Amino acid sequence: MNILITGGAGFIGSHVADACIAGGDNVVVLDDLSTGRIENIAHLLGHDRFHFVQGNILNPRVVDDLVDECDEIYHMAAALGMRRVVGIPLQTFKTNLHGSEVVFAAAALRSKRLLFTSTSEIYGLNEHRPTREDDLSVLGLTSKPRWTYAHSKAAAEVLAFAYHYEEKLPLTVVRLFNTVGPRQTGRYGMVVPTFVRQALEGEPLTVHGDGTQTRCFGDVHEIADALTCLMHHPLAIGEVFNVGNNREIEIRDLAKRVIKLTGSSSPIEFVPHDDVYGAGFDEIQRRVPDISKVKELIGFEARTQIDTILGNVIDDQKQKVLAI
Repeated sequence: MNILITGGAGFIGSHVADACIAGGDNVVVLDDLSTGRIENIAHLLGHDRFHFVQGNILNPRVVDDLVDECDEIYHMAAALGMRRVVGIPLQTFKTNLHGSEVVFAAAALRSKRLLFTSTSEIYGLNEHRPTREDDLSVLGLTSKPRWTYAHSKAAAEVLAFAYHYEEKLPLTVVRLFNTVGPRQTGRYGMVVPTFVRQALEGEPLTVHGDGTQTRCFGDVHEIADALTCLMHHPLAIGEVFNVGNNREIEIRDLAKRVIKLTGSSSPIEFVPHDDVYGAGFDEIQRRVPDISKVKELIGFEARTQIDTILGNVIDDQKQKVLAI
């Protein structure tokens, strides 16, 4: 297969590229490097079945040319990271919605198989846990930049299914929950790499709020494998799937585990959400996926334990320090 991965120089996208190369595919990555990094795909740049194009999904000419040459598309390019999204809401919405429309239109015109990575954020303030794919989205105020990412991804899902129903785009939507592993950066507020960096440098681990909020952290290798399986399963077309780990951990306990695993003497510092993101930040107290649908179709289970996941991130960051 000839594979196009938009956002393929990003954390998750680069692991999907690895999985496709390992499976014998030819891979083209399109990325503008706004949040993706060339370091994430540096090990692939000399591979004869890999090609990198620096460009933006908002450019129809670039997208059209690449879609012409591919068989399957993983559409993963997006503006992401809460800290970044809050600061650039306009660019976030343009990239996540208008950029997606460019990709969807090109794929639909050529009937190319497409997998779109959406987000657990679109469930918003819905309090049903674990959250199922058919649970309602309860999004916050449109006037709050905090909700720009969720609204833009929800709108992109609506657009994706419109192309599926009217233009017969062979589409699958995947709502990713918190994904963690090597190559992830804390630059835009991702909690695990941030905690690991702080612990290794002896800084306080900054926990937002009181730390009782829970998240479920999935291993990026398992997530990438699930995405490729869904891409190739005919019964995944026209469907939406939660993909992630379903085991919860409180953020304050996550910080304690990172301190223990790194052998750090760092303290934990609790910082109000409003001090980080501005007044009136809406925090989601629990985020837990129901993954029974994806398990039933492809047998997906989150098997990697949190300490192993954290250990992989710790080793990754230590290796980067040694390489400097």
